[in-house]
Amino acid sequence: QVHLVERGGGLVQAGGSLRLSCTASVRTFDNYAIAWFRQTPGKEREFVSVISRGGGTTRAADSVKGRFTISRDNANIVYLEMSSLKPEDTAVYYCAARRGYVSTEGHDYADWGQGTQVTVSS
Repeated sequence: QVHLVERGGGLVQAGGSLRLSCTASVRTFDNYAIAWFRQTPGKEREFVSVISRGGGTTRAADSVKGRFTISRDNANIVYLEMSSLKPEDTAVYYCAARRGYVSTEGHDYADWGQGTQVTVSS
């Protein structure tokens, strides 16, 4: 099991930037693909971005392409750099871990963090 902790959420004006981090407490971090999802009240969870075990493959939802960048380092941390934020990016952002290949489907992920709130004001 992977323990995940998200940090970096907050309130930002439209057009602004935020960097989210996801810290994984696991000895074999390199075995896991890490994804970001987001959810707003009354809506289904939405895929945002994912990075492969080695960091060589990334995927992003069309709604965030060109604005959000996912990366990972050797210290068990995955980052989501968010720029040109829009009010519709407002959501609770969750990171999730999957042993193996990348997936854009939430049901493929067994371990989830507690989430961090991102609010973008207009």
